[in-house]
Amino acid sequence: MPIRRPSALRRSLRAASIALALVATLTLAAMAADKPAPAKPASAKPAAPKMADAKSDSAPVSYYRHVRPILQRSCSGCHQPAKRGGGLLVTTYEGVKKGGEAGPGFVVGKPDESNLVQYVSGDKPEMPKSGDKLKAAQVDLIRRWVAQGAKDDTPPGVKDPVTAESPPKYASPPVIAALAYSPDSSLLAVSGFHEILLHKADGSKLVARLIGRAQRIESLGFSPDGKILGAVGGTPALLGEVQFWNVADKKLALALPVTYDSLYGASFNNDGKLFAFGGADNRARIVRVVDGKEVMRFDAHSDYVLGTTWSLKQDYLITVSRDMSMKLIVVENAQFVDNITSITPGALKGGLVVVERHPSREQVLTGGSDGEPKLYQIFRTKTRVIGDDFNRIRSYEALPGRIFSQQFNKDGSQFVVGASTATGGTARIYSTDDGKLLHDLPGIAGPVYAVAFRPDGKQVAVAGFEGKVRLYDAASGALVREFLPVEITPVQTAAR
Repeated sequence: MPIRRPSALRRSLRAASIALALVATLTLAAMAADKPAPAKPASAKPAAPKMADAKSDSAPVSYYRHVRPILQRSCSGCHQPAKRGGGLLVTTYEGVKKGGEAGPGFVVGKPDESNLVQYVSGDKPEMPKSGDKLKAAQVDLIRRWVAQGAKDDTPPGVKDPVTAESPPKYASPPVIAALAYSPDSSLLAVSGFHEILLHKADGSKLVARLIGRAQRIESLGFSPDGKILGAVGGTPALLGEVQFWNVADKKLALALPVTYDSLYGASFNNDGKLFAFGGADNRARIVRVVDGKEVMRFDAHSDYVLGTTWSLKQDYLITVSRDMSMKLIVVENAQFVDNITSITPGALKGGLVVVERHPSREQVLTGGSDGEPKLYQIFRTKTRVIGDDFNRIRSYEALPGRIFSQQFNKDGSQFVVGASTATGGTARIYSTDDGKLLHDLPGIAGPVYAVAFRPDGKQVAVAGFEGKVRLYDAASGALVREFLPVEITPVQTAAR
């Protein structure tokens, strides 16, 4: 039976009934508000004191809720299991209490005699050495915590025991969010839980486990000379972290806590001295690799910044975000220049996730929620007209789901791209200039979150939800090898 539209009279009656119902609801709510609240029974327990702000001098200060986040975000870069500056560890209560080369971290009840308070209060040695100094309110919280007895109220179920001496154990394969080949094609870096797994590029051997603070590694990249492995990620809702690892000795050179949530989309500049990344705080940043000093911060995105890349001359940074824009930024002063993509509402069908510059042209490849890889010129050569997408050079055949990762080969003639639906994934190799689909890579069962083109052009790597790394011949698209990047230890169940 065809659906009949209601007549004008019926629509008017319906609207009137809805309005009357709304008036009645508001009247009842107002009457309820005028009534005094019922008295609580005498036996009711008093409400527990709130500790979230700990603003008043008499309010109890929690180690887990107040002190720990301060230390994690400001001090853990130099004082963590992988890099114990001065012998001090601030990632656990026990480490803070034990202290380092200068002695115990605190004296219970005596903040003026406690090294921790002295270090963060501005007295020499002034800490942290890099990054912003603690605010007076943060120092006061730590001082009051020591004065109140410096108690450990960390819930037993949330303690994180992972260190280099006690590496992660996997009961199932980890979700792999990032892959990166070394410039000489000898190594493949794979993201894990709390660590980066460094494998021989052919998957034949695990070379090193680089264990850091961040629970999740979201993006990986080698410096152009291959000497530094850069990573960004974090522990969601606690901190973001930048990591720089010396590839030769497999040691952590620098860990930099940044903001309160995960970091994404990292990229080195051409000489490897600067490192760009985005974050869940809607910002893009550039830091110096040698000391982690922030040299540029861009605040004009309105949602997560998920990808960064550099112009050929390294004087511009290009960023993409969940806010459906690709922005062009002057590196020297963080000046916003242009939206490279169209700014017309509805022109893009969702957020952008990845961006990479062509190896030899001022062009960038991007992708995101609509699953369609797109190639753009970086610099506008025509006055913007509302509704245009003038900078777009071409679009490629869309992949099912969302694009999560992509990479050009060394000369930019091809690129590999990976995408995912809720239950499956796809990885393909395209020809850049003519848009031809070269290979739809076989054997993928789960969502794809990471792809990489080996610099020598011979293979591509694909990984994601399944926790397996698959290596494909770039010329034929054939599967060459698949392997688990970690050892799986099944959970032992007690016999009945």
